[in-house]
Amino acid sequence: MKFKIDIDMSPEELRKVLGLPDVQKFQQDMMDKITEQMEAGVDGYDPLTLFKPYLTSGLGSMEALQKLMMGIMTSGLGGSGSDNKKD
Repeated sequence: MKFKIDIDMSPEELRKVLGLPDVQKFQQDMMDKITEQMEAGVDGYDPLTLFKPYLTSGLGSMEALQKLMMGIMTSGLGGSGSDNKKD
């Protein structure tokens, strides 16, 4: 016997049901402060410096995904190729 339950609720409603804090105001305040400091030209708050960790980890993650996919493809080819050699 299988049961399937579909619940239609907004992210805000889900957050309230799970008892998670509302951090939207905090996030907006932080973004406002970062924007102010970027506009003022404070050291370390230029866009490239701020986003560099995300960009490098994103590219590293993409490279890791490519290596994983290549490993899967070559192991599949290696397995079928060795089966063909045995025949």
